[in-house]
Amino acid sequence: MSVKLFHNCRIYTPVDNGQPSKGKTQSNVIQFLDGAILVENGVIIGIGEKKNLLAQIGPIQIDQEIDCQSRCMIPGFVDPHTHMCFARKRESEFEMRIEGTPYLDILRQGGGILSSVKAVEAATENELYENCLKHALTALSFGTTTLEIKSGYGLDTKNELKMLQAIERTAKATPQDVVPTFLGAHAIPEQYKNNPDAFIDHIIDEMLPAMHQQNIAQHCDIFCEEGVFTIEQGRRLLQAAQNIGMKVKIHADEVHDLGGAALAAELCAISADHLLAASDENIAKMADAGVVANLLPATAYSLRKPYARARKMIDSNLSVALATDCNPGSSYTESMPFIFGLAVLNMNMSPAEALTASTLNSAYAVGKAKNIGSLEPGKFADFLLLDGESPSILAYHAGVNPVVDVYKFGEKVA
Repeated sequence: MSVKLFHNCRIYTPVDNGQPSKGKTQSNVIQFLDGAILVENGVIIGIGEKKNLLAQIGPIQIDQEIDCQSRCMIPGFVDPHTHMCFARKRESEFEMRIEGTPYLDILRQGGGILSSVKAVEAATENELYENCLKHALTALSFGTTTLEIKSGYGLDTKNELKMLQAIERTAKATPQDVVPTFLGAHAIPEQYKNNPDAFIDHIIDEMLPAMHQQNIAQHCDIFCEEGVFTIEQGRRLLQAAQNIGMKVKIHADEVHDLGGAALAAELCAISADHLLAASDENIAKMADAGVVANLLPATAYSLRKPYARARKMIDSNLSVALATDCNPGSSYTESMPFIFGLAVLNMNMSPAEALTASTLNSAYAVGKAKNIGSLEPGKFADFLLLDGESPSILAYHAGVNPVVDVYKFGEKVA
């Protein structure tokens, strides 16, 4: 048994009431300005003002005391949407977009996702693993203690499994918790260009059973967008995934309002992601269904698009989470502090709302909130120490990494 006392810290944490925070509760953040946290074998057993905490716990053997030097302590970031398992960067396409070529036009020309598919096909599993691990460890240095990683650059059974195996190896090699998601329906392969329904059939009949048999992915996702997959195709695939016990997510309404948000509500998806073009009506449907809105501000930043309407969503009682969308095309960043800053400065979210969105609500968006996302007794001691007095430092000190120390299960890992 090992008991650690972390003290002399300014603790800020959202409160988990058994469901994602929404509306006014999204800004409910507890503060302990002379805070302390007691950790036993990687799990929090007490938290509060130091004087009160020590009085409450009574006599207990503390094996180690860690002075946090008056730094701000927050829960470890949870990044609930990444594509960081890829083979090659796409800098030339970035230049094309800067010069004005729309993202969907690049995809139609065989670039975008399809160029990453060709690179993954040519790469070995070990090459994918090494690249994925590098990105995960960079994310760790920026405070991400749990992250989701999607497949989706394979588009056939062999290469999707190759990606998921590389993701599985990454999970074993990094201190982080890694949540794998199957995104076989990320784009339409060339051979199915004129018959995307047949590709959905192929995923349902062959790819999904292969993923299920190997128990290698926790969620199933699909990219519903103009020129990619329709809402009906999304419904067929995600219902098939639910029928074999997988939880579902959806890339929804990123560029056009196709009704992906409504589909997420209909299926009670764990999250709907992007949502730059989601309508008021479908935002309300998601709120009623308890779906988490997973917003990806770095994608809007990179594509130079209007940001998702976080203020409207929060005011509509829709739970909002934040993610990097780390990928080689539209959002190449592993930095959750950058995402936090974009949310506060460009999406009209308060620092408290952004903190909840990047910790507790994002933990719900990957199905892990039972153990992570807030600093409370019974949860894992996953937390960060920041070079600042409050979480506002994440937006205020822009362009740098304010994360000083990263702890996972009460052990310093970065």
